[in-house]
Amino acid sequence: MPLSDNEVIIYQNALKQVSDLSLNLMAVKVENHPAEFNSWCRELAEICLYKVNRDLLDEPQFKPLNKLIELMKLGASVSQLRMSCIAPWPFYVGFLQEQAQIHALEERSRLLTFIEKIKPTPLAEMINEDRLAFAGKHTSGHDTAVYNFDVEWFGGTKGAKAFHNVLSQYPELLDTALAHIPLTGEVTKADYLAFVGDYKLAFDKIAEKATLTPATRLLAMRRPDQFVVLTSGKIDSICQGIGIPRLSNQSFDDYFTALIGSVRNMAWWRQDAPEDEQELFLWQHRAILLDMLFYADSQTAENSNYLKLLNKPVKVKAERASGTSGRRSKDTAAMLVDRALAAEDIPEHILAKRDSIVAEVEKGKKVEDVLNLMRMIFG
Repeated sequence: MPLSDNEVIIYQNALKQVSDLSLNLMAVKVENHPAEFNSWCRELAEICLYKVNRDLLDEPQFKPLNKLIELMKLGASVSQLRMSCIAPWPFYVGFLQEQAQIHALEERSRLLTFIEKIKPTPLAEMINEDRLAFAGKHTSGHDTAVYNFDVEWFGGTKGAKAFHNVLSQYPELLDTALAHIPLTGEVTKADYLAFVGDYKLAFDKIAEKATLTPATRLLAMRRPDQFVVLTSGKIDSICQGIGIPRLSNQSFDDYFTALIGSVRNMAWWRQDAPEDEQELFLWQHRAILLDMLFYADSQTAENSNYLKLLNKPVKVKAERASGTSGRRSKDTAAMLVDRALAAEDIPEHILAKRDSIVAEVEKGKKVEDVLNLMRMIFG
């Protein structure tokens, strides 16, 4: 497969890093010798990440090693995104299914399904946990009994401080902006520009400049069939892969005309709705799922914030001393409890203790911890 101009540049830059690591790389036993660029990048990335003996590296060698890893991740992403430009729907959906495990598609799907349920509620009327789930910021308040997914899949916004200031102080202004994006049907450029205008006005309230990346998170949560989430770490890959000029965090016009315009011209995006139920779900979220064409490895799914929170060791002494992790309002506690109790495996004697569970969660305890305690006490 001939390389694109961007792939040639990545390849040449990789060779510059390899020269300092040649002896270390030669010491690795390699059985797979890919002939095409994407697989070659993935193979070399895995070698650098997991097979090179780091104990034998000199300190100056870690810099080219880390640079080579980043180049190989970029190369794999660019190559996969480049292929998406010409891929028909069967190829695209097949790739998503093939990558399901390493990209945690099942967990991502739980997030998307949850967002579909809360999306009709304005941000200003959501409980804080739901609002942050929509906006892409995972916290310890996302009780694993209710939020059984990492809310930062597709693109987190934790570092966007100005955005979160607006979200907490003026969520109704972001609702005004999002209202320009219809929940069904075509999203026109006029719809998008109206969103951008009101989105920027919201930032004027805090005397800050509006940024693109958190806006793409809001847009993609509202219309996952139309919009792609951008983060600072993805911009280079997606622009090189699709072949558009590099976007900045102020490139609001180019995001829609160059990036979304290119996506809408791809064969897989233009596919009619499939009849198969599983394929239909992927089709309804086909634009946001472009995220699964970025590089991932066996560790990616395990880095889920949900799994980290779920498997976090319990600090018994700290819990006994404090008793809570921060009080919640009664409405918030009741909503979280009712969602958890809606699960099919909750027995009747636990359902009968709803008010007691709400009272404990209101104090700041986790729903899951209270339910587990109830199970132990009442069998």
